[in-house]
Amino acid sequence: MKIMRRIGASPRERGSLSGDTCPDIFELSDGNFAVIGTDATEALDGELPADAARADYERIVVISRETLLRAKDDIPHA
Repeated sequence: MKIMRRIGASPRERGSLSGDTCPDIFELSDGNFAVIGTDATEALDGELPADAARADYERIVVISRETLLRAKDDIPHA
């Protein structure tokens, strides 16, 4: 599995002063996506709807609205 490309604008393009650490979305070589975000598992685990669950190895990650909106045009439709 490898990172193939960034989805959306880079942190620097979104206004990060250092351009180094910010939420980010990447498309992987296997067609999946990887997300860099803030781990909010502890805060949000109890807020999941009844029809949602996560495995012990999964985390709930928060990214900014801007990060996702700026990625919208780069997300494949199929």
